[in-house]
Amino acid sequence: MALCIFIGACSSWSPGMQKGPDVVVPTAWSTTLSGDGAAITVTPTPLVQWWQRFNDPLLSTLVTRALQANTTVRSAQAALQQSRAVRDIQSAGLLPGVSASGSAQRGRSGGNDASNSFKAGLDASWEPDVFGGKHSALNAAEADAQAAQASLSDIQVSVAAEVALAYIQLRGQQAQLMIARNNLESQLETQQITDWRAQAGLITSLEVEQARTASEQTSAQIPTLQANIEKTSHSLAVLTGQAPASLQALLKEPLAIPQAAENLALDIPAQTLRQRPDVRAAELRVQSALQRVSAADAARYPGFSISGSIGLNALTLGALTNGASIASALLGSVSVPLFDGGAARAQVRAQEAALEQARSSYQSVVLTALKDVEDALVSLAGDRTRLTHLKGAATAASNAALLAQNRYSSGLIDFQTVLQTQRTLLTTQDSVASTTADIGTDHVRLYKALGGGWN
Repeated sequence: MALCIFIGACSSWSPGMQKGPDVVVPTAWSTTLSGDGAAITVTPTPLVQWWQRFNDPLLSTLVTRALQANTTVRSAQAALQQSRAVRDIQSAGLLPGVSASGSAQRGRSGGNDASNSFKAGLDASWEPDVFGGKHSALNAAEADAQAAQASLSDIQVSVAAEVALAYIQLRGQQAQLMIARNNLESQLETQQITDWRAQAGLITSLEVEQARTASEQTSAQIPTLQANIEKTSHSLAVLTGQAPASLQALLKEPLAIPQAAENLALDIPAQTLRQRPDVRAAELRVQSALQRVSAADAARYPGFSISGSIGLNALTLGALTNGASIASALLGSVSVPLFDGGAARAQVRAQEAALEQARSSYQSVVLTALKDVEDALVSLAGDRTRLTHLKGAATAASNAALLAQNRYSSGLIDFQTVLQTQRTLLTTQDSVASTTADIGTDHVRLYKALGGGWN
């Protein structure tokens, strides 16, 4: 008993929380935002609610609703509650356990009179964490709970980005639909001109059929664009936790493709990694695996326990208050694993392998995070340059189409020139709309890569 009390007074040992494995992180991004974009400044742009930088109230409303009602977010919240409950279970295992009991019995044996028996008592037990196994398990559960919190944040980042991407895609599709309808209207006017000229005998039926072919081809694009718009609307509704057709009325009116503010100041790579919740979650999983190695190693050493009981035992209820009915016991015990066929050592090796897997996963997450930012920066810079040239081409194509139609009406050029200019106009305007949407999605992916979207 003295040995058990002495051991119980000893401080248990277990490794503290450690950082994840080292990964070489560059000191700056290889691609920077310059020119008409934002230059890197000392103070980085706050990105907790980056979707507000698009200045689109409807987008902000949809993201807020998704963060509250999305099914994946709710599932992650439940997983976080579960992890915290498991941590509390591990914490409770460090404390003594106390239970109370009571019983009443009446029995008869043979021809003897019936007899009564009354009992009441308290039982207590405690297992001192001498070698730190329980503390390591608690640390592992705490790291798991923090990793679940980080995973929830990572899901929130992803859901916000998915909503913004779908919304920008929807507005881009609506812009393309409007462009197709405007070009169809122009082509129908040209077709009417060809009909008049054919009736006057100025052209053959070849030009008439060519004009009809161009207008029908443009008309064929409209149903596809309308279907894509409805599908994207369905995706947005599901992301916000609603039935697929719930947002059709709200999103029916076409609006401009949202564009983010250009004054974006980037963090250095190391700060970005600290801000990303997926990197934080991977680091916490390394810590959890490290603690489980310690817990598995502690299981190879002796275990100690102290237990005791105190109770009352009498034949009548009144006699329970008599001091003579008190019964008490105190027990100290030790258990030493002698032979388990190597199971304990194998368990340690299994946890060490799990630790190595967690370390490799952490390194992979860090490298992927760096790649995400670099890719987003490259795409954004490239699309900005591309859009500048496309806008110039669209302006020139619009002027050329107008001149061609006027000259054709006057009989100065052939119909092939009109067809070519109209096709070029449709293509360039469609490219401007799609590239404008691409720049919006590039911003979204950059905000996500920088770890924005959670507090």
